[in-house]
Amino acid sequence: MNGNVVRLFLRGAAGETPGPVDQVSALVGNGLADDYNGKRASQKERQVLLTHVGDLALVGLKPGDLREQITVDLPGLMTLPRGARLEIGEVVLHIVRDCEPCTHIGALVGHADPVKFQRELVGRRGMFGSVAEVSGAGCISVGDAVRLLEPAPQA
Repeated sequence: MNGNVVRLFLRGAAGETPGPVDQVSALVGNGLADDYNGKRASQKERQVLLTHVGDLALVGLKPGDLREQITVDLPGLMTLPRGARLEIGEVVLHIVRDCEPCTHIGALVGHADPVKFQRELVGRRGMFGSVAEVSGAGCISVGDAVRLLEPAPQA
């Protein structure tokens, strides 16, 4: 399974809309440098949210609308098992779990029926990853390759 990084976003504070960037730096155990989620000790399982650009299109959204940090063109992202490892630029992310859609995301994107929108997002919201390894400066850039390193261990 291979793909690429379409867009990158950072959010500096709670309630702030994520802003697009061309490059991010990752920190093992903390997520992305300068991103709000990386600063929150309680969010270690939610360090980085990856969303597939095709899933966004299916629900009429554009990159960044679901508050993801990394938008990827990686068909099959939502089928990755817990423990899968993705190499993205100079970073290896460990897939932790899928992101359950919340009711307030519909309101954030201006959907008329947030509950209906929540149901539409089931299986499309994205996958949470944690930063497992970095090489070099730990950079991820728009256009970087995304490559599945290994499947998750069998449970």
